[in-house]
Amino acid sequence: MSDPTNKPEAAAAATGSAPPPSPLRGEDGRYPGQVRGGRTNNNVSPGLATQPATSQPHHVASDAPFYAGLAILSGFYVLLIVAMLGSDFAYTSPEHFSKALASPEIRYSILLSLFSCNLTAMLSLVVAVPLGYVMTRVAFPGKAVVDAILDIPVVLPPLVVGLSLLILFRTAPGRLFESTFESLTGMHITYAVPGVILAQFMVAAAFAVRTMRATFDQIPIRHEQVALTLGCSRWQAFRLVVLPQVGRGVLTAATIAWARALGEFGPILIFAGATRHRTEVLSTTVFLELSIGNIESAVAVSVLMVAVAMGVLILIRTLGQGERRPGSISGRGFGA
Repeated sequence: MSDPTNKPEAAAAATGSAPPPSPLRGEDGRYPGQVRGGRTNNNVSPGLATQPATSQPHHVASDAPFYAGLAILSGFYVLLIVAMLGSDFAYTSPEHFSKALASPEIRYSILLSLFSCNLTAMLSLVVAVPLGYVMTRVAFPGKAVVDAILDIPVVLPPLVVGLSLLILFRTAPGRLFESTFESLTGMHITYAVPGVILAQFMVAAAFAVRTMRATFDQIPIRHEQVALTLGCSRWQAFRLVVLPQVGRGVLTAATIAWARALGEFGPILIFAGATRHRTEVLSTTVFLELSIGNIESAVAVSVLMVAVAMGVLILIRTLGQGERRPGSISGRGFGA
């Protein structure tokens, strides 16, 4: 239907002839600002509508400077770690290893380290599994305060952890606990093997708790809710539904706790001491060998600890390669 206000076009429509050409029309036969159906688009300027569209070339800047900056900043730290470890391996020799392993003191420290780290990892799991579950699934007053308390062994200087343990066992409740423990086992806690395990446990358990909390966060709450609606108690839902899904997380938490226990030095030195054939572990062996000027044995023990740490890291990466299940819910739990 023609526009009645356009007289030439209306006359041409009445006579059946083609409308006269108009210099204002575009290539599609419409006036500037006019859309299909005869409506006019008031948002388009006639002068702009009649101008042909031209495409300007868009030049994209190279990403090479960006990646070069990342490589410089990141590569410096990586190269520093590699150079540090490479220096240790280059300094020592098989003769140094054989000499260090021939020492009865170092052999004792290796055995005590294996025993204490294994026991510390198991004790860490005993508290990490329930604490991780409670902090993920249960809402209670003061939860934020408890969460901050759990991080204290991580952020405190190691020497402060050992000193705090030493002060604790100088108080009346601490002495009562130690005397009770001695009457039951015949062993002291401070400056003895139980002190080594307790000092390792104080720091390692905090890392195990964080690992278990992250593991419980990845388990959908719906699984437990379905079990509860089917008649299971909370304990049955935890034992039959939740625990079978956290096996990989438990192994990771135990591995991290074991590695942290192996590397602890400050709390052990303050709370348990570094007595040969008594409380000496690998970390304190490095200190004792350096104190007597035996740098070769100290470096050999350090390389041994580095090799063990690398093995633990490889194991953690292997255990952590499990993909997250589709549809899993990562939440804090009930009311968290």
